[in-house]
Amino acid sequence: MAKEKKQKEAPVNEHPNKIGVKDAAGYTIAEAANMFNLTYISSYLKMFMTDVLGIAPAKAGVMFMITRIWDCINDPLWGALVAKRAPSKDGKFRPYLKWVAFPLGISTILCFLPYHQFTQSQGLLLGICYITYCLYGMMYTGMNIPFGSLASVITDDPNGRNLLSTFRSIGSGVGGAVVSLLAPFFIYSAKMENGTAVIDKVTNEVVKVTDGNKMFIFGLVMGILSIVFYLVGFKTTKERVPSEADPKVDLKKTYLGLLKSRPFVTVALAGVLISGQLQFNSFNTYLYKNYFTNTSLGVLGTVCNYLPMVCLVLFTPKLSAKFGKKELCGKFSIIAAITSVVLAILANNQSFIDMINPEKGIFPAWMFMLALLLIGFGYTFVSLTCWAVVMDVIDYQEYTTGIRSESAVYAVYTFSRKLGQTIADTAGLFLLQWAKYDSTTAGNGFITENGTSKKIMLICTIIPAVVYTGVWLLMRFGYPLTKERLEPIYAFVREKREAAAEEASQA
Repeated sequence: MAKEKKQKEAPVNEHPNKIGVKDAAGYTIAEAANMFNLTYISSYLKMFMTDVLGIAPAKAGVMFMITRIWDCINDPLWGALVAKRAPSKDGKFRPYLKWVAFPLGISTILCFLPYHQFTQSQGLLLGICYITYCLYGMMYTGMNIPFGSLASVITDDPNGRNLLSTFRSIGSGVGGAVVSLLAPFFIYSAKMENGTAVIDKVTNEVVKVTDGNKMFIFGLVMGILSIVFYLVGFKTTKERVPSEADPKVDLKKTYLGLLKSRPFVTVALAGVLISGQLQFNSFNTYLYKNYFTNTSLGVLGTVCNYLPMVCLVLFTPKLSAKFGKKELCGKFSIIAAITSVVLAILANNQSFIDMINPEKGIFPAWMFMLALLLIGFGYTFVSLTCWAVVMDVIDYQEYTTGIRSESAVYAVYTFSRKLGQTIADTAGLFLLQWAKYDSTTAGNGFITENGTSKKIMLICTIIPAVVYTGVWLLMRFGYPLTKERLEPIYAFVREKREAAAEEASQA
């Protein structure tokens, strides 16, 4: 009787798997842990290799390319492993938050150990980088595939999923901001000559160099924090949607089915570009250090990137529910595309630069930051809804094929994001080699003779212009799941879950 009374009192339209703040907050905290590791590795491992270990940019680029080839095998294997494992009392995906937390945090720390203090052999140092980065990649995949799949079993309520995607973006922003805002203050030291700080001849700023010992300490803190946050995320989330082990997973059939799906292919291609651009943003650290000779700009650049997200994050779930995720992404991402193209044209036009900044002859930092702010505004909805879009694709696959495989979708999507990161890192480092970057010389005035600083500006503006334009084209014209097309898919999945639950209760 009490149960019947409770059911009668429940709102008629309330979803049975509706979630509250606790799950959303737990998911946010776990995503922040992800970003403690990922942001520091993505933003500063390249600089640690080139500036601290003294490895040539091209060799570092080859390392990133080769180690990611292993992901071609590693990601699907993790996907199959997660799919085949039967749920425990803690669920199917939640346990990975505690199982993989320690090896992932430790692998991050190992990437930044000051190995150059023990050996000067470039071959040995490069070999160590191969091993530690490969270990990190395996552990990150082992965390990210089940973590991404977790959202689809926390709730199957479309509004709840929008909430999770939004809160995941908040966690991503907070975790990334912690690294991006704090690292510039901790990992650099003034370049000294004869006991005196070196002053740049163009900008009159103190020339900064990366400090290997400080980079290790910062990595140690991030690794420990990530472990703690993963464990908190494990404690505060719950799996509500039933999931089972599938020991007969037909990987070939599943992956071929994904390749024939226009929504998934579009999302995967967008994932390559989105993650590639996020990764390529890390090359701005070279720009701030060597073109503007002001490493503090890294902090301001982070604020410009994340401020639009902070302002719009609370409105995104309601806007997505009213207008649709595809619609928001397609209409707003054109702002990022246009701004990045204009920036690429103006920042590399010396006549324009001489007209607005004749005293120093370099592109004004304030204009660069303004462009980052506008790009961040246009890109916000793509960033905030990308994980909810992936969950829509999972539902679409179940709707059209009858097969639901969260781990397979996330395995391929994770690989597409890693592919984007690989392309960004490899291409960027080879372009640094083309620009004749040399970590022993720093500052615009010290390297302007061979045009290195201007080439770094060219690299850091042309590539984003191409990528942001590509994201807009994919989300505006390629991705087919409009708000209208998703409504019957949501209804189908919900009815299937209710029928399964009723059948289980009667068994």
